[in-house]
Amino acid sequence: MKKTLLAVAMCSTCSFSGLAAAQSSVTVYGAVDAGIVRESGGVAGNITKLTGGVEGGSRLGFRGSEDLGDGMKGIFALEMGFGLDTGVSGQGGVLFGRQALVGLQTKSGTLTLGRQYTPLFMAMTSMDPFQSLSTAGSAANLMSNAGIRMNNTVKYTLPDMNGFSGELAYGLGEVAGNSDAGRNLGANLGYTSGPFSIKAAYANINSIPVGTAAMSKGRTTMLGATYDFGVAKAALIYAANRGTVNINNTINPNGQADSRDLLLGVTVPYGPHTFRASVIDKKDRAGTRRGADQWGVGYSYYLSRRTDVYLAYASIDNDAAKGSTGFYTVGNATEVGSGDRAVNLGLRHTF
Repeated sequence: MKKTLLAVAMCSTCSFSGLAAAQSSVTVYGAVDAGIVRESGGVAGNITKLTGGVEGGSRLGFRGSEDLGDGMKGIFALEMGFGLDTGVSGQGGVLFGRQALVGLQTKSGTLTLGRQYTPLFMAMTSMDPFQSLSTAGSAANLMSNAGIRMNNTVKYTLPDMNGFSGELAYGLGEVAGNSDAGRNLGANLGYTSGPFSIKAAYANINSIPVGTAAMSKGRTTMLGATYDFGVAKAALIYAANRGTVNINNTINPNGQADSRDLLLGVTVPYGPHTFRASVIDKKDRAGTRRGADQWGVGYSYYLSRRTDVYLAYASIDNDAAKGSTGFYTVGNATEVGSGDRAVNLGLRHTF
């Protein structure tokens, strides 16, 4: 249960410079996750380890809002990641590496500033049976989500309007003398009607690799749909990737000059049980032997609304030779992975 730390309603007669004080609240939330991971088929051989954040990265977050009147709210979110197995900070040691934002929410939409999730990642996560970064079967092993997060970002989120939703984000590169260098642009648009949902997303990234002065560019366009039949939810995702920039996130950083991705997946809930499965075909269109196929299966048993035990397995058939560029590995929510096969068994609790 998310716990409210502060909820103060100040008296209506109090004012500061003629402005009435507003009601505000701050909530603390988080997740702790750890699992046994067995990876096979890697260059260095097989490995078994205890990993923190397999189904979902362990985190501690704070979010709050203040009612400013006339349907407007001031909002913020600060979220840090950590490894439950060692206690180290996640996201390369960045204090609030998962999210750090402040903004205004109105009836016309929400405007936020800071480090935020990319629109492509948000769209893919909502459709992937493995929720994009969750356990071995994640679509992110082969499909781009535009780096998961964007720094220095201004994002506008549409309010839900008769089933329509969307996001538009711009990440400033902040390179003196070159406004294009390091610049990120992303957008998504979706429509939901009853059991049917469709989403389109786009990412356009300019990147300056560490230690170089050259700028590389990449872009991904994605279209996906889900349909909930009640007994099962089917998913279909298609994506086109162009450019040589590393846009395949921190899991399997393989830039794609030209590739096409297709995912077919299903989620089957049954009481406290949830079964997941997906197959992904990644076709290399540039003749660089960076194609691959993946299949994955997963199972979760919910001991309560906040605690579940999970099991997952995935295998990738790579066109590239083991250990070479374009050799995709099976990762999880916090790790790149080392081999082309992996099994996960773990426990996750949210609060």
